[in-house]
Amino acid sequence: MDWSLYRCGRVGHVTYAPDEHHLRHHMRGETGAAELWQCLRCGSYVTGEPHGTGPAADAPAIRRGKEIRGDLILKLFAIERGIRFIIFGAVAYGIWRFANSRSIAQAINKDIPLVREFAKQLGFTLNHALLEKIQSLLHFSSSNLKLLALGVTGLAIVSGIEAFALWQAKRWGEYFAMIVTSLGLPFEIYELSKAVTITKIILFVLNLLLVGYLVYSRRLFGARGGKEAYEARLRADSILDEAEKAAARRQGGPAPAADLASSATAEPGSLAKPAVSEQPDPLVAPDSPAYADSQAGPADPAAAAPAPDVAVAGRTAPSGQPAALPREPGGPS
Repeated sequence: MDWSLYRCGRVGHVTYAPDEHHLRHHMRGETGAAELWQCLRCGSYVTGEPHGTGPAADAPAIRRGKEIRGDLILKLFAIERGIRFIIFGAVAYGIWRFANSRSIAQAINKDIPLVREFAKQLGFTLNHALLEKIQSLLHFSSSNLKLLALGVTGLAIVSGIEAFALWQAKRWGEYFAMIVTSLGLPFEIYELSKAVTITKIILFVLNLLLVGYLVYSRRLFGARGGKEAYEARLRADSILDEAEKAAARRQGGPAPAADLASSATAEPGSLAKPAVSEQPDPLVAPDSPAYADSQAGPADPAAAAPAPDVAVAGRTAPSGQPAALPREPGGPS
């Protein structure tokens, strides 16, 4: 799946006109009716004026590919934090109302009538005797209930901020979510040591996954190179970086130093010959006679010339000419 194209289809393209001529030439196109600019996210050429212009270094850092997939994973965690916000908010509201009421029955009958209806749909009946029994077991004063409501309200607010920050995928929000979630892990471990339930295990695993994912993928607190390495990866995957490489290929890079030296010594109109290695053969021992002969070379140029062939009487080659055998150098003529 092309995540970049998926994001552009949902939120629109992002175009930018760099001041550098070689980059502008690559990212700009035109038809007979309109001007085209390359999208910084999906790489498609779209019509219209660019959304921004300036030096390439000032271009916005756009997440592409796997980074967009990572944002979707964070949105899943944001939804989970949003559900916590709703639950904590509802509990805090109920506690506040109960703290300002004379009895649980009054709070349900007057301030939270939906609770009784919801209980009926589940097959339960809440009567006044049962509610008064619960009240006698709780033994909470109004001041203690207000403190409890204040704490639950704080949890709801923190969960709401986490949900917003993770949904926006901002770096400050990632730090905030990671720190707040990490602070709650020791308390969750303590609760698991007292009693293990499916709900506690699921919440603990989700929080542990969120912390690990943020630290590893977003490189928080200097992990895997930190913020500099994370931004460098974004720049390396950018459309502007691809345009820079394409412009270098189109213009042609500088020739290697060895090729320049060989072409400079070649005569005009001739091809440069490849350099021949002067290194000795590693398969020949330095103290062997063969090594000395290979280093010395032929003493007499005539000795290096191939010996002429000698015709052999009474023998014919397949072509009908007399057969010839090579003559040994220095042998009888």
